[in-house]
Amino acid sequence: METTHEAPRRRRIPMEDFFRNSERTGYQLSPDGQFFSYFAPWHDRQNLFVQRIGEPEARRITAETERSLAGSLWAGPRRILYMKDTAGDENYKLFGVNLDGSDQRAYTDFEGVRTQLIDSLEHVDDAVIVGLNRRNPEVFDPYRLDLTTGELTQLAENPGNVQGWMTDHEGRLRAATAIVDGVNTQLLYREREDEPFRVVLTTNFKETVHFVEFTPDNRLVYALTNLGRDKLALVLMDPATCRELEVLYEHPDYDVCSLSYSERRGRLLSACCVAHKGVIRHYFDAEEEAIRARLTPRLAGYDFGTADWDRSERKRLIYAANDRTRGYYYFYDVDADRLERVAELAPWLDEEDMAAMLPVSYTTRDGLHIEAYLTLPAGLTIETVRSLPVIVHPHGGPWTRDTWGYNAECQFLANRGYAVFQMNFRASTGFGRRFNEAGFKQWGRAMQDDITDGVRWLVEQGIADPARVAIYGASYGGYATLAGVTFTPDLYACAVDYVGVSNLLTFMETVPPYWKPMLDMMHEMVGDPVADHDMMVACSPALHADRIKAPLLIAQGANDPRVNKAESDQMVEALRRRGVEVEYMVKDNEGHGFSNQENRYDFYRVMECFFAKHL
Repeated sequence: METTHEAPRRRRIPMEDFFRNSERTGYQLSPDGQFFSYFAPWHDRQNLFVQRIGEPEARRITAETERSLAGSLWAGPRRILYMKDTAGDENYKLFGVNLDGSDQRAYTDFEGVRTQLIDSLEHVDDAVIVGLNRRNPEVFDPYRLDLTTGELTQLAENPGNVQGWMTDHEGRLRAATAIVDGVNTQLLYREREDEPFRVVLTTNFKETVHFVEFTPDNRLVYALTNLGRDKLALVLMDPATCRELEVLYEHPDYDVCSLSYSERRGRLLSACCVAHKGVIRHYFDAEEEAIRARLTPRLAGYDFGTADWDRSERKRLIYAANDRTRGYYYFYDVDADRLERVAELAPWLDEEDMAAMLPVSYTTRDGLHIEAYLTLPAGLTIETVRSLPVIVHPHGGPWTRDTWGYNAECQFLANRGYAVFQMNFRASTGFGRRFNEAGFKQWGRAMQDDITDGVRWLVEQGIADPARVAIYGASYGGYATLAGVTFTPDLYACAVDYVGVSNLLTFMETVPPYWKPMLDMMHEMVGDPVADHDMMVACSPALHADRIKAPLLIAQGANDPRVNKAESDQMVEALRRRGVEVEYMVKDNEGHGFSNQENRYDFYRVMECFFAKHL
């Protein structure tokens, strides 16, 4: 007789421990290498602290109680800039404060305006370049911001289609990316700022040519491109013609996703790909490779990288993590070869109590290879586990991907005895152009089949108990959750939808204004409400709520600018009209996901009870 292997007894970790704000996170080094800055909780909100290196005491320099700060950067050795929005509206405003907490001021405090950082001007202490959609909510104009006077100087006027601006190493505005005819991308370039931009390349949006960094002499660029190939490759390119001069690095299985460049030495250091387990790094610089070789034995068992460095690049912050810890920050003095741990993000969680995230793979019904991750309750192995309750957890986006590493939701659910299954369905990024385009207009169709095929693989392997499979996702993952219980109603015992799309037609009508220049692209990727009307109706869960049988929990932020609250409202209304069990949580001070700690606690507390009841 086959034995059912439930998870062994384990220490039940309080839910709050998984979703507490990190004790200290977001570490950065001052340009002179004398101070750390970091975020830490104060009144349950992440605020800015500074600490002189080598001293035990830190100073809090902000006092936010409504909303955690969203990001920060040093603007010279004595001033820090930071961003925050209002109640999740994603209209980020830029603020500044001195190292001692004095001269705190708002630089871009404009109602309904979103701030983007274009260039931090690393070697300039009193200015940055930002993008603002103040003139037109649909597009961003570039401005030079004088941090001493607060004066904003407009550097160019967005003609209405520019989606991104690029500066050279001197902070001069030299390139831009524009959308034309809805689905074509143009690269614009100029040699000098007193010249007009001219078009140097026009491609379909499916093709990528992305200028990442100028060469030290500001003449050529390092670019990521998939022109004439499937995977993004790092190349040397002439920006005046977009002629590819040299292939610097490419990988047969994954897109090149980033590069590292030394401003001090004017050298390309490395390029990276995200693989099934961890990061693949290719080095161009022997000194940088030697630094990693020195650190590797001291950080064995962790994936690590340089999180920040001072202007000399000889003092560094190293971030190290794996699948069982939120991570650690280390201070590394390159010349002394001295490595010192300065922070652990969640010291209340013991790595030994956490579960391993296992890279697995399966093949879809039409022969596509899918990379996935399976997190089993601690103490179980994939060889011995049988008939566990499983929570299928598709990622958001959908134009992003799941990666190997620590995931608080996976650890929490595994601690409660569930296996958690994540998969990089077609349309996920990082696997090349063909894989991404295989997801075009496949919401609720082949993309959903990839998820369904993953569940069936789990059942065939004996891992999942077919009567105890749930699905939970956020954003696009929320859509996939609703599609799963709508179009495969017998597959799932229950479901949790977090800020998910329910109606493709109304979703397209309520996107943020700065998405509107890209609407034609979204029509090609998701569906055109006119040309593809019938398909979009057929793939909208809210319009087929009569098929749903599984109990649902839905959570929504009232101020969500990406997935309007009406997406959840109409789903809940349709289900309640039919008498289907649905719990609905709305937070009035949140947007696309819950940022405030007390709201996270509320959500996961309800989720825990919901899964316990139905699985």
